[in-house]
Amino acid sequence: MMEYVFETEMMTRDYECDLQGIVNNAVYQNYLEHARHEFLHDVGLDFAELCAEGIDAVVTRIEIDYKFPLRPRDVFVVKVGMSKQGRLRFVFDQAIVRKSDQKLIIEARVTGVLTRAGRPVAPDVFTEVFAAKGWTF
Repeated sequence: MMEYVFETEMMTRDYECDLQGIVNNAVYQNYLEHARHEFLHDVGLDFAELCAEGIDAVVTRIEIDYKFPLRPRDVFVVKVGMSKQGRLRFVFDQAIVRKSDQKLIIEARVTGVLTRAGRPVAPDVFTEVFAAKGWTF
């Protein structure tokens, strides 16, 4: 896993839990996606604006390692790091950590590509934004 450069705090909601009283496994993908969008917004990118320019971000693979469950009203932090993989792919490394005890809840790796008119394009928009912040992509 790489260094995390962004984090956002969230809290579980009762309706996200299943009959066992823990957050349903599919809900974690919503948390991860929200954090990725917040991260990109924080660095000056907006998915809606990219889409209006004809660029779509597409997730091609998600790997999640579930370590411990979250329960109703748990406060947690979603951490985000991002890197380039090859010429076209980018990867978000993410983690969810419960605030009360700093317990690692999940680790995730989300791979994606940018497309224009349905064809993959180099993620130059990320390179430019990150370079302006002094980050290597």
